[in-house]
Amino acid sequence: MPEIILKNVTKRFGKFVAVDNLSLDIAGNDFVTLLGPSGCGKTTTLRMIAGLETPTEGAILIDGKAVFDADQGINVPPNRRDIGFLFQNYALWPHMTVTKNIAFGLENMKWSKASIQGRVEELLEMLRIRPFAARYPSELSGGQQQRVAIARTLAPGPKVLFMDEPLSNLDAKLRMEMRAELKRLHRDTDSTFVYVTHDQLEAMTLSTRVCIMESGRLKQCAPPLLMYNRPANLFVADFMGSPTMNFLNGTAEISGREARLNIGGLRGALEAEAEIEFGGGEVVVGIRPEHVRIGDAGVEATVYSTLPAGMETTLKLDVNGMALTAVVFGDVDYPVDSKVRFSFSKTAVLFDKASGRTVAIGKFTL
Repeated sequence: MPEIILKNVTKRFGKFVAVDNLSLDIAGNDFVTLLGPSGCGKTTTLRMIAGLETPTEGAILIDGKAVFDADQGINVPPNRRDIGFLFQNYALWPHMTVTKNIAFGLENMKWSKASIQGRVEELLEMLRIRPFAARYPSELSGGQQQRVAIARTLAPGPKVLFMDEPLSNLDAKLRMEMRAELKRLHRDTDSTFVYVTHDQLEAMTLSTRVCIMESGRLKQCAPPLLMYNRPANLFVADFMGSPTMNFLNGTAEISGREARLNIGGLRGALEAEAEIEFGGGEVVVGIRPEHVRIGDAGVEATVYSTLPAGMETTLKLDVNGMALTAVVFGDVDYPVDSKVRFSFSKTAVLFDKASGRTVAIGKFTL
């Protein structure tokens, strides 16, 4: 499967810089998700790789061949890049049946009738849409239309499949089902997937690697669980996870691997995994809600609100005027304004408040 390489790619629209000096390697058979808030440059990046937007600077290689190079004047058109593009609105032909929609591109490519029929049959089976083969798009549900759009995109056998928020028009239950389908499809097709979303849960559950962007710049690119547990900076830590990470402002005195912390009058220590290369001063301590353990021992807090959801309950705690979010697993609830005690399990992340970069990861105790 092809590798995709972006070298110092920049895209400007007038004075606005949509993508700023982006370098990224996407390995063959990767499922890479470009994640970030609206306007961060993720869709522009996808469209540049596909050939639907022309970069201002830089180079793009697919399978070792330059499809764009600003210095050499290379700009291969989209239809010669051997890619498939799945759009947000599916863009099915309303006057064609499911079979005809899947076969349409192959007919334009002058495939033989036998080859077209064989490929359509294969995709009807793979996407589990054979019962709908004779139906029109208006007779299909959103999830069924999505599968037809995927089948049509896969029909020519593209080396790379691009997807721009393809699940955003579906309801929550159907989105969950389609995530499972896409993950299975990635394994079955052995293709390289590049996916754009602003939904961090989608990125976490689908990807082999997540690339988070902000204001046209790449902030971190890593496997989702590694990024979740070891964010490179405050922006990544805040963007990944629901409920979001707790951020506690304080000051730190550093000595070797130990950071002695003062957080709103609470004193604690973080024992880092390695020597802390940071001079101390104003810091932010990041703690995942599921790492706030409610029990009989620890610091006292007041329950501000509870959000029981059956499988888990999200607690909002008031700790000396500071807000803290905790997740308790199981069908439990707590009265509002009741007193509980908490401690921290697993690791916390220490950020330099000024730069936002991660300076240490380790065990945090109060």
